[in-house]
Amino acid sequence: MVGAGLIGASVRTVPPPRPPQPLAQAGTADTAPSRAIPGPTGSGTQTADQAPVDDAATPVPGLAPTGLPRSAPTTISIPRIGVNAEIMSLGLNADGSVQVPPLEQAMKAGWYSLGASPGEVGNAVIVGHVDSAKLGPAVFFNLGALKAGDTISVARQDGSTATFAVNEVKSYPKTAFPTEVVYGPSDKPSLRVVTCGGQFDQSSGSYLNNVIAFATMIS
Repeated sequence: MVGAGLIGASVRTVPPPRPPQPLAQAGTADTAPSRAIPGPTGSGTQTADQAPVDDAATPVPGLAPTGLPRSAPTTISIPRIGVNAEIMSLGLNADGSVQVPPLEQAMKAGWYSLGASPGEVGNAVIVGHVDSAKLGPAVFFNLGALKAGDTISVARQDGSTATFAVNEVKSYPKTAFPTEVVYGPSDKPSLRVVTCGGQFDQSSGSYLNNVIAFATMIS
């Protein structure tokens, strides 16, 4: 998965404000065989990062091992960083890449609907822009400020709400996106929230990293 498109696409005359960065910085990619898995902005061969995510790093009392029935998410709330956003369902582009919310709707998040829904057993993936040249800071601008234990709540179409506790937040070079721990299988209801981060490369108009919040359902 490559997250290069989760930014403002318009030409900038000055670099954008730098979003908060997580304390955890991932290492370089390992030498294991890579897997071709589509991502929000491009498809291609990506290699999983060396550092796996420990979903048990934060206590999760009340976790329902069987999860919830499948139901599309409608809104996401992250109190620590002031997020209360609508969620749109996303699929794949014609080239096999994962869709992202349109830049004119940069304050909305997007759910990768070909994966698990939030609350189901598996890794549910929600993506969003970090900023927009037109709108400025976008829905997940402050994602990197989250800490272990912070909560993320996702309302669902069936009227239920899945609440997750953040295990950790990491920044990965886009050349070492952790495909397996984002899109791979999970035996518990888990959530991955993805945006861009790191340094902004003015020449390419792209951030160099992806910031990912890893969380596990607690209620």
